[in-house]
Amino acid sequence: MSAESVTAVAPAGPDTSGPSSGGRHLRLALFVIAAAQLMVVLDATITNIALPAIQTDLGVSDANLAWIVNSYALAFGGLLLLGGKAGDLFGRRKMFQVGTAVFTLASLLGGLAPNESLLIGARVLQGVGAALAAPSALALITTTFPARSPAPAA
Repeated sequence: MSAESVTAVAPAGPDTSGPSSGGRHLRLALFVIAAAQLMVVLDATITNIALPAIQTDLGVSDANLAWIVNSYALAFGGLLLLGGKAGDLFGRRKMFQVGTAVFTLASLLGGLAPNESLLIGARVLQGVGAALAAPSALALITTTFPARSPAPAA
């Protein structure tokens, strides 16, 4: 056997090229994912506090005031499973980024909305973005961070 035909093959080890390659990257990933999840969950409830000001500023009727809250909940709840499937098909990180971008842009649009129709439309878009980001965020937590053995019951 000649020296040219023998090649050394390194044993396969864990892939360290991703965000789990260092503690700093893991902390940054955790911060970004947690911040996005906080925005998604907070947005479902925080609008209730602003409803009186929204009603005064935009002249929204009582009936349409409910749609400002419900439009987000309907879009988010209705598309949540689709968002999870999209993460499986197109990549969790990509869907997390797309969902967060849609959510952020829709939040900006909602903040600048001059009337109730545009605000309700922005809330629907926020729900769509949240439905894309939330399942991917939870999946990224489980795939980015190494599993630990369960702590013994004390």
